[in-house]
Amino acid sequence: MNFPQPLYDAIQNHLYPLMFASVSGAHLYGFASPDSDWDLRGVHILPASEVLGLALPRETVDSDRVVDGLELDLVTHDVRKFMGLMLKPNGYVLEQLHSPLVVFTTPEHAELRELGRRCVTRYHAHHYLGFSAGQWKLLNRDDPPRVKPLLYTFRTLLTGLYLMRTGVIEANLAMLNTEAKLPYLDDLMAQKIAGREKETLTGDLSFYEAEFQRLTGELEQAMEVTTLPAKVEPEVEEELSGLLVRLRMRDQG
Repeated sequence: MNFPQPLYDAIQNHLYPLMFASVSGAHLYGFASPDSDWDLRGVHILPASEVLGLALPRETVDSDRVVDGLELDLVTHDVRKFMGLMLKPNGYVLEQLHSPLVVFTTPEHAELRELGRRCVTRYHAHHYLGFSAGQWKLLNRDDPPRVKPLLYTFRTLLTGLYLMRTGVIEANLAMLNTEAKLPYLDDLMAQKIAGREKETLTGDLSFYEAEFQRLTGELEQAMEVTTLPAKVEPEVEEELSGLLVRLRMRDQG
């Protein structure tokens, strides 16, 4: 897939070597508006000299820029910090890791993806329950309410449900809805894609509230009956540690 040139330029000019960089946000979720910014996420590799020195290492690189009218939000974490997040019930980093919208990759990215699949637990449901609840509150604070937080609410709930049932990370709402078959989602996505990033919501908010409560209940139940493990196996942490050591040592060669 071809991406706007500023994404490639941001990778080329990054302060540190990258393991991977992928697209997140509305473009990944399948409902980007013409004026949506691009969310570029990834993993950088700090040199051992910075990790071992007295100065605090730069674990996160975060920058916003506008290039030729394109808004780009770049966030990368050092590989050690990213691995630590993988070992927690953090669905967001797993979505970045498994995003099909890959702008830059390495063999170690593929290795990390395989380990990421083994980091999924039943408690990742809490991540999606909390995220969806936060988006629902955001929706209700807006006057008038906007389409975007409503789509984020349903996207996170359906991602969580799909993960509990299959063990697979899927963040694209259109793909998720092929199984969920919620007709109103197609209409909401079409409205957002054809409109603006801050497109105003039309329709009965009480209907969407009922759906929010219903899907929240389904995700809570799915967490109880899933076959996913309760915690990550110790072997996974050991393999992540081994990969981290190899990456640090390689950069000293």
